[in-house]
Amino acid sequence: MRAASVTRNTNETQISVKINLDGSGQHQFDTGIPFLEHMLEQITRHGMLDLEIIANGDTHIDDHHTVEDIGITLGQAFKEAIGDKKGITRYGHSYVPLDESLSRVVIDLSGRPSLTYLVDYTRNTVGQFDLELVSEFFHGFVNHAMLTLHIDNLRGQNAHHQVETIFKAFGRALRMSISYDEKMKNQTPSTKGTLSK
Repeated sequence: MRAASVTRNTNETQISVKINLDGSGQHQFDTGIPFLEHMLEQITRHGMLDLEIIANGDTHIDDHHTVEDIGITLGQAFKEAIGDKKGITRYGHSYVPLDESLSRVVIDLSGRPSLTYLVDYTRNTVGQFDLELVSEFFHGFVNHAMLTLHIDNLRGQNAHHQVETIFKAFGRALRMSISYDEKMKNQTPSTKGTLSK
């Protein structure tokens, strides 16, 4: 089982993440940020992984530190859980629509952190949630999961739909990238022979 448990404590946040990449979509969240939890649920459901995130942050200031640090800690847990990456597909992609919105997410478990994020939201917030924090979450995740991630919202008028298609597509692309390729048993899917450097 590819699983990990990581705790990260700073003066601003205390984050605990448990992840099982070979799960069934089970989740438990206690972050104090309901909209983020709704989006994290999309990752678990469409990525078919189990995820528990408990976070206590300085949300009395704003949600920035908590959202970013959840991304960081989730990235650390993912990196530990994925291990040496032998036998995996490595690449994943997904297009997901929701009514008028359509997003594309492409992943390479390359061992190199890189985020390309092309999203033009139709408004700045959904409820009380600042949509600038979506990119902060993914930056934190990418930099610590050590992967390449391209996120494009291709069209959309409803900001909630735009964000939701991104997280659903991310979950599905992640699921593809971590799945095992029968032809790659015990092999690293790289001509370099490694995906960790």
